[in-house]
Amino acid sequence: MSLVELIARADTRGLAGSGLACFDRCVPLLGGDDEVLRPLWASLAGDAGDGPGWATGLAQVRERLAGPDAEGEDEAVLLARRMLAAVPAECSGAGIRAWADACSVASLRVHRLLDPAVDAATVAAARGEGGAEGGEEGGTDGLSPLVAAELRRQVTVLEVLAGHGPAGLRRAMEVSTEGRRVLRAVVSRRARGRG
Repeated sequence: MSLVELIARADTRGLAGSGLACFDRCVPLLGGDDEVLRPLWASLAGDAGDGPGWATGLAQVRERLAGPDAEGEDEAVLLARRMLAAVPAECSGAGIRAWADACSVASLRVHRLLDPAVDAATVAAARGEGGAEGGEEGGTDGLSPLVAAELRRQVTVLEVLAGHGPAGLRRAMEVSTEGRRVLRAVVSRRARGRG
């Protein structure tokens, strides 16, 4: 099943977890630490973000990741800021589905910007957009290692949450943590190269 199909079939917890995991992996671009999204992850362990837990956690996260004026920031950082800005206040309905899909696209774009050896059309085909082949079984032909790994992580998170519900959150977080460490290393290397 392609990534687009997995998102289309996901329930509220799967969508929220998928979007959160995508954003989690991009947190190093905003200078966030490994614990910054814990309130939102914790809210998904209950009733998939229903009630005040999600909104309260979101307010905490936004306060901690508030950055300077976006003027002059590069595109990868701006994409991460937009992911945070677009988090719906309520973890339900069409809003969370649109956010999860947008986060999937944005996270793959962030990884492509940091490892630009692949074009946007190849990434879109790998997601399974527009009926394109390539999203099945994590189809990663033509993708750079960084982008291919991100695609596989997105598929894994959606599959784990679809198959295990709340019990899958731990594995989803582990997958996200691994990806965050990879991206943090890439960001660090890029910063050293600019210095």
